[in-house]
Amino acid sequence: MKPIRLVQGFLTVGIWTLLSRVFGFARDIMIAGYLGAGPVAEAFLVAFSLPNMFRRFFAEGAFNMAFVPMFSKKVEAGEDAERFAQEAFAGMAFLLTIFTVIGILAMPGLVFAMASGFAEDERFELAVEYGRIAFPYILFISLAALVSGVLNATGRFMAAAAAPVLLNVIFIVAVLIGAAMGRDPSESLGLGIDRALGLRVGDTLAASVPLAGLVQLGLVWIAAKRAGFHLRLARPRMTPELKKLAAIAAPAALAGGVVQINLLVGRQVASFFEGAVAWLNYADRLYQLPLGVVGIAVGVVLLPDLSRRLRAGDEAGGRDAFNRAAEMSLALTIPAAVALVVIPVPLVSVLFERGAFTTDDTMATALAVAVYGLGLPAFVLQKALQPLFFAREDTRSPFRYALAAMLVNVVVAVGLAPVIGFIAAALGTTLAGWAMVWLLWRGSRSMGHAAEWDDRFRHRLWRICGASALMGALLLGTAALLGPFLATASVRYLALALLVALGMAGYFGFGQLLGAFRLAEFRRAVRR
Repeated sequence: MKPIRLVQGFLTVGIWTLLSRVFGFARDIMIAGYLGAGPVAEAFLVAFSLPNMFRRFFAEGAFNMAFVPMFSKKVEAGEDAERFAQEAFAGMAFLLTIFTVIGILAMPGLVFAMASGFAEDERFELAVEYGRIAFPYILFISLAALVSGVLNATGRFMAAAAAPVLLNVIFIVAVLIGAAMGRDPSESLGLGIDRALGLRVGDTLAASVPLAGLVQLGLVWIAAKRAGFHLRLARPRMTPELKKLAAIAAPAALAGGVVQINLLVGRQVASFFEGAVAWLNYADRLYQLPLGVVGIAVGVVLLPDLSRRLRAGDEAGGRDAFNRAAEMSLALTIPAAVALVVIPVPLVSVLFERGAFTTDDTMATALAVAVYGLGLPAFVLQKALQPLFFAREDTRSPFRYALAAMLVNVVVAVGLAPVIGFIAAALGTTLAGWAMVWLLWRGSRSMGHAAEWDDRFRHRLWRICGASALMGALLLGTAALLGPFLATASVRYLALALLVALGMAGYFGFGQLLGAFRLAEFRRAVRR
């Protein structure tokens, strides 16, 4: 077996995801400046979240979690992997074309299901309009996710990891075009002539969504063709292998549906608090930076690697891959979580507070950032634990665990919303994340040696936590000293960069001192 280079693949995906998140921050800074947390921002965010929600359900969720292990094992065994990928591509294209048409026609119902607090509000009509424009994104991005799975399973990570960068670049251009072009203020849907600029930006953002999906599909399709996989549109056929794929994907689809219900619960709770949909979205962008760079990278690389090792009977190699992925994940995300908890106000104020985004918006968003930060290690650990099940083609167990986590989310978010307001949505997400980790870990105990924590992981975990705690204290003290500079428009970016740099230097210094990791390991990984 020619194994996937786990750390090299992890770094490839992580670096490109980091670049995507940087462009994503630029995009969200511009959206916050033009739209703030107002009605147009909330309408667009709900409209864009609809195809994104179904994307996670169809592509990155159920289908890919079933497809990647099967495809990886065919690659390892030298079977006709390209034919299997072509059949899956044709089947997904057919099903999602039908689903896209249905979604466009049923958009008012989808918007109500996502944000019933918008009902009889100007936000509802605008969200329906934007949703119908943006919804074809689900077709393009789901096909792109399947093609990305083909590339990832064969150890080719760059094109699939680079594709999201294009999405954010297109969004940035759309904001600039929207600010430069016009929409008749008389079409302001009761929002007032002073909102006409925001409406122009919202229009171009909505139109850019399906375009971005098509461009991303084109990029990975070309990469797959160069790798020898010529995927094309064709008449779908229900072959025995696709029946097996559907049987494996069905429980994962149910599990994915449960996860999306969690998102719906959060949106529903937020929609009843003016501005909360936008506050949670901007907070989500901050904690998604480390989650995307680390968690998604681990999930993308670890699943095909474990699948191929299981096919080859390499239990020891599988255990080492699992432990090193979890170790590297926590070494990078625990300090990020600490930073989100201890300095959320400087982060949010410097990055977003300008134009239509006010000080009140900063404080509300910062509170959500801190709550999400508490759950960040859980969200990343899920990415390391789930491949243990999916690589064994076990999609039923994660479904049962997701159901239990959903109940935690619903009870906390809905039950506490009348008491603590919109932040109950973020708290429910965080507690549900930790419940899911505990259930996944407990369920993996029956998998034997390959799913056990090794001595190195246990030795380093508490040292990582200690280094992160010391870094948190350093950040608090430094933020207090830099407070006046963080509030000064001319130097606040420089002050924030200095704060973050000192925190990173402190963490790596403390980590080296405590034996949490060895910097030489990172250097060797980068060189490879």
